[in-house]
Amino acid sequence: MTRERTSSGGPFEERFGYCRAVRVGNQIHVSGTAAVEPDGRVTPGGVGAQTARCLTIIGDALANLNGSLADVVRVRIYITDIGQYEATGEHLRAAFGAHPPAATMVEVSGLIDPEMLVEVEVDAVIAEAD
Repeated sequence: MTRERTSSGGPFEERFGYCRAVRVGNQIHVSGTAAVEPDGRVTPGGVGAQTARCLTIIGDALANLNGSLADVVRVRIYITDIGQYEATGEHLRAAFGAHPPAATMVEVSGLIDPEMLVEVEVDAVIAEAD
């Protein structure tokens, strides 16, 4: 089975030997995605702004593999302060709209960079053409 891969150019992908997303058949698996700007800085502005940036990066990765946020069936959110869940939820609702995926949110003690407040990973299934 053919595998297609895409990279976001994020600072950790090459360093740690992974890609942003892999498509196998009609499934796309997107790596844990933190809010990193094109210049390598962590997105400022709190957990809401970081969640929005994560979803933008994820949306781009899905599009690179002929998918979209509407195809997401599972989302996992790792957040450093569970008390900030509403700010994350607001952006998830906006991103997934009428296509809400199954979801898990877990509080973690930290992410790879102390400025990172949230990391999001998703799995998507592309509907087969009729």
